[in-house]
Amino acid sequence: MKAGPRNLITDVAGLKVGHAQDDALKSGVTVLTAGSPFIASVHVMGGAPGTRETDLLDPDKSVEAVDALVLSGGSAFGLDAASGVVSGLREQGRGFAVGDVRVPIVPAAIIFDLLNGGRNDWGENPYAKLGRTALDNATGDFALGSVGAGTGATSATYKGGLGSASIILDDGVTVAALVVANPIGSVVTPKGKFWAAQSEIDAEFGGLGGDPASYGAVRLPLKTDAGEGANTTIAIVATDAKLTKPQAKRMAVAAHDGMARAIVPSHTPMDGDLIFAVSAGDKQGDPLRIGHAAATCLARAIARAIFEATPAENDPQPCFNP
Repeated sequence: MKAGPRNLITDVAGLKVGHAQDDALKSGVTVLTAGSPFIASVHVMGGAPGTRETDLLDPDKSVEAVDALVLSGGSAFGLDAASGVVSGLREQGRGFAVGDVRVPIVPAAIIFDLLNGGRNDWGENPYAKLGRTALDNATGDFALGSVGAGTGATSATYKGGLGSASIILDDGVTVAALVVANPIGSVVTPKGKFWAAQSEIDAEFGGLGGDPASYGAVRLPLKTDAGEGANTTIAIVATDAKLTKPQAKRMAVAAHDGMARAIVPSHTPMDGDLIFAVSAGDKQGDPLRIGHAAATCLARAIARAIFEATPAENDPQPCFNP
């Protein structure tokens, strides 16, 4: 396998990512967009999702393409981030045409990060403004770790974060992932090795190797004080291959394998685990291989999210790299 030049989801040509965060809030927003609408679908496997406009992404729904995707902290409050993105896109003249009116299509998903030591005594919901700022910040290069929607993320044992990774397949197709890792489960084995170690490329999350003796482990640490909805890993996988909406749906389904490889346990009743899938190109590719590559990229992106996290005041958990 070979990573793309940035090893980011923006190795898929045309895609841009923007972050915005509030350090006092210890939360933020990440937006993925492009210069023109793109095919998207979604698959949810967690038991406690928080979403906006995801029904439109089912293959049988009439809207074929979207203008942006939003990943946000803030639990249900964070869904308002999409409103800020919609306002920004409307000013750009973007959106689904209905007569002489354009309505931007911006599905969103959220994590729960309200118990991470940040301020929650705000009055007006701050997430719409954060969403608009993240859209305005969208570019090809972006930071990983404790930024954007990953600012306040946590996992069972270490601080969570935002990660990304890419792969260029032998046929020239690029596949990539963007993730906010905030699971109830653990991203590392009991010996401190990443579950995703078997997929690592070029020591992108430390080159620490694997821990085969733990692969069958059943008793693992969890966020012991977590209630329903207090977790969730949300992600976007993307390719520059031309996929139909049903094929994008299958890509999202396959990519959940990567979440299960990198987080133990995953897809629990207390996680809202969700993956968006994006087709933003016209290359010809094999949907089977693209789905497998998406899973591999997502596993790597999850490990990178934890590996790149940085400390902040009042953090409830240590960083993997203190």
